[in-house]
Amino acid sequence: MALLERARRGARWLLATRRRLFCGLALAGLAIALGGFLFAWTGAYNIAASRGHFAAVEHVLRFAMMQSVRARAPKEPVPDLADLSLVSLGAAHFEAGCAFCHGSPGRPISAAVRGMLPTPPDLSDLEGKWSDGELFWIVKHGIKYTGMPGWPELERDDEIWAVIAFLRRLPALDRAGYERLARGEVELAPGSGAEIAEGEAPADAAYACARCHGSGKPPRSELVPRLHGQPAAMLETALRGYASGERQSGIMQFAANGLSQDEIKRLAGYYAKLPPLPAPPIAADADAIARGGKLAREGDAERGIPACLSCHSGAALPNYPRLAGQPARYLAGQLRLWQRGLNQRSATGAIMAPVARRLSEADIAAVSAYFADIPPRQEAGR
Repeated sequence: MALLERARRGARWLLATRRRLFCGLALAGLAIALGGFLFAWTGAYNIAASRGHFAAVEHVLRFAMMQSVRARAPKEPVPDLADLSLVSLGAAHFEAGCAFCHGSPGRPISAAVRGMLPTPPDLSDLEGKWSDGELFWIVKHGIKYTGMPGWPELERDDEIWAVIAFLRRLPALDRAGYERLARGEVELAPGSGAEIAEGEAPADAAYACARCHGSGKPPRSELVPRLHGQPAAMLETALRGYASGERQSGIMQFAANGLSQDEIKRLAGYYAKLPPLPAPPIAADADAIARGGKLAREGDAERGIPACLSCHSGAALPNYPRLAGQPARYLAGQLRLWQRGLNQRSATGAIMAPVARRLSEADIAAVSAYFADIPPRQEAGR
């Protein structure tokens, strides 16, 4: 009986100890929460961007950010980041959308950006700091409370990888090398003092289209379309679709969003009047081109695939693009986007998406090679 009584007393003591510990922890938590509220309520913490965080706060925030990125970064295989088409596309977008905050070789960030907290980092010094997957996650999702935005279209991983490819090339570039890669053929004419003072000098943004799509010369990247000689009506519709978000492209939404209706019309008219460019060289064999030509001319009724040339020949309606002479990689990429359910909210996208889903990978490669092999404006004869 004595042993049983001691066991009961021990159990009661243990239960009482647990209750006291729970109450103590609850009171401590309440005190911390109340103290935190009073600290915030009194405005004691200076949130001015002109002053940094306390060293301990800075350390905790940076550590938490780095661990959060590393826990979520993709581990799957990375595309070929040395691909010049990928690098060139990323360079053109970096110049338009990233250089203002992060600077570029020979052009430091502005004084206004230096006043941000945290200051946007120098991206020419990334070696050993982030993996490719971690950089991809940061560009895709952004980071809260830093001014770093997420990508406008989260499903366009292909565009995000283009930026990562350029970031890996950036540390090796001097100012001249950066200008050649990011601007291509574009050369900004110097404005007079009066033009600059009165805001009449050509803005850098006016050259955004030529950085990716070329003007007198072909685009440097095989991942973008050649706009030279395309119907003005189609180009206008496409630009309005990107500006409204109807067409899913983070790069193009950024480029088109600030254009007025008059600027869209003039821009479309400019490219429509340019002479078509010669077809780019391709690596496809004759059998693939022949198979793609048959599909383009005749389609495949059994699989519900119409003839491509019924909409995309030189004699087609002006709201459809002409595909002759377009890079095979660009055409294949667009078909794969439709297969994934992207870019199908527009009128033409709603037509193309179900057709693309009926194509095999071999079909995509063949028909893309066929159109890339045709000199522009010669579709009907092939």
